[in-house]
Parts: sequence; C-alpha cells; structure tokens
Amino acid sequence: MATADRRRTVTDKVEEAERVCEDLRDALKAAGVTLPSLGLDAVSCAGSAPFALIDLGRCNVATARALASVLRLPDQGAAR
Repeated sequence: MATADRRRTVTDKVEEAERVCEDLRDALKAAGVTLPSLGLDAVSCAGSAPFALIDLGRCNVATARALASVLRLPDQGAAR
C-alpha cells in the first residue's frame, strides 16, 4: 500500500472514531449520562495500523449506576 493511501486510511479510521465518539457522547447525554473521560485512546490511534479505540474512561459510582440503569431500559421501539 502506498504511503499516501496508508495515511488516508489512518486518517479515515481516526475521523470515524471521532464521529462515533461524539455520537456516543450525544446519546449518553440524551439519556442523562456523562462520561467525563470519554474520548479517543491516543495510543491506539498512533502508528501505521491504528485500531482507533474509544476510551470510555473512568467515572464515579453514581455515573456508573446511571449508565447501568440506562442500559437496562427496554428498547423503546428503535429499529435494529
């Protein structure tokens, strides 16, 4: 793979991860949950073959409880 193609692939992966991270942040906010450390894992985004992992980070007990509560809610008719 040419260097320019590889660079574009790396950039695409990181940009996609950034979009998904923002989407997750928005969805959590709509559910009343804020993960203060939510963001991209910088180490996983580095190198020639990044994984572009999303780091959910650390949160306090109340936030973890709120997240667990939201995850237990029955599906409200969303299409899958």
